[in-house]
Amino acid sequence: MSRILVIGAGIAGVTTAYSLNRLGHDVAVVDRHRYPAMETSYANGGQLSASNAEVWNHPSTLAKGVKWMFTSSAPLLMNPRPSWHKYSWLAEFVAALRKYEENTVATTRMAIAAREHLFAMAEAEGIDFDLQRRGILHVYHDPAGFEAARRANRLLLRGGLERHAVTPSEIADIEPALRGRYVGGFFTPSDSTGDIHKFTCGLAAAARRRGVEFLHDTAVSAIRHRGGGPRAVLAAGGDARADAREYAADAIVVCAGVGSRGIAAMAGDRLNVYPVKGYSITVQLDDAASVANAPWMSLLDERAKIVTSRLGAGRLRVAGTAEFNGMNRDIRADRVEPLVRWVRANFSVDTSHVVPWAGLRPMMPDMMPRVKRGAMPGIYYNTGHGHLGWTLSGATAASVAALVDGDLRAGPQRLRA
Repeated sequence: MSRILVIGAGIAGVTTAYSLNRLGHDVAVVDRHRYPAMETSYANGGQLSASNAEVWNHPSTLAKGVKWMFTSSAPLLMNPRPSWHKYSWLAEFVAALRKYEENTVATTRMAIAAREHLFAMAEAEGIDFDLQRRGILHVYHDPAGFEAARRANRLLLRGGLERHAVTPSEIADIEPALRGRYVGGFFTPSDSTGDIHKFTCGLAAAARRRGVEFLHDTAVSAIRHRGGGPRAVLAAGGDARADAREYAADAIVVCAGVGSRGIAAMAGDRLNVYPVKGYSITVQLDDAASVANAPWMSLLDERAKIVTSRLGAGRLRVAGTAEFNGMNRDIRADRVEPLVRWVRANFSVDTSHVVPWAGLRPMMPDMMPRVKRGAMPGIYYNTGHGHLGWTLSGATAASVAALVDGDLRAGPQRLRA
């Protein structure tokens, strides 16, 4: 039985650990937090959305970024302060424009495949995560936005997604609670929603029952290769400067979200993950009228770049915005307010009890997750999922688990390759 260390206890790390355990390996998960899913997997938009697979590498994204740069409430906001990491990432983002169509189709296929992996895990382990399999509705306010969506939809269809245009009257039928005037929309009946935090914690508990060890409150301060295999230097208390010990493994899989870039550097790899901040609010539906008037259909308002997910009867998750501001995790009132204002404009619900949150999406410049071997023998990566970590995690976990398992079964010769 091979010994494998997974770095990171978010959705990518826990699905990876679970998948490796199911293949018969001895697996441990290390994370600097006390509990699983305490960073980007804590309170995202909730959508399992193949319909959101269009990558951002399009000239229109650049135009919007410039237009909105000095508007604090804009959906896309960039701190113009110079940073080598930020501007090298942007240069690679621009270089990836030529792969816009190819990567959008590939992401769509990956998202469709990922659904079955996640649903199978939840069914096998009896995980309740407020799953709603009602579909996702995208709505558009103007003809130009709707026509741009029609062009992008052709790529989603090429990727195998069932998605079709709907009229304003059909929008009203699909989600009667939604107010506002729209020129049209697109509906994806096979998409779904769920609480990523509840799922990840539930799967982590199942993995523990199956024998996976979780090393919480523990930081990774170095990656080494000695004695024929990789070693992680672990420091208790989540402080890399604390007293450390070496953890010997046959393989190490890096699933550390925005921390993956630093850990990759320890292993001699360049992984240009950038932290793109997103915000969410959880509207607590505390009265009968709010419960009745909040939407059950998951939505994406294309103009506002805001998504919704109903998490059980009593919660409405509303998320959006993209902020390029480094490792800043501050929750800014001027970024939360547009989400609250959007809810008030579109639904008759009480917003007096709203819980704000901000998390850092681990984005690669081409918007594609990295599932691969590292330069150091025995090092692997499953990271860089960006805004689609919840959507893609089932597929990437299966892929990296198959890669690691195949190499380990092939023996030391394969690991040295």
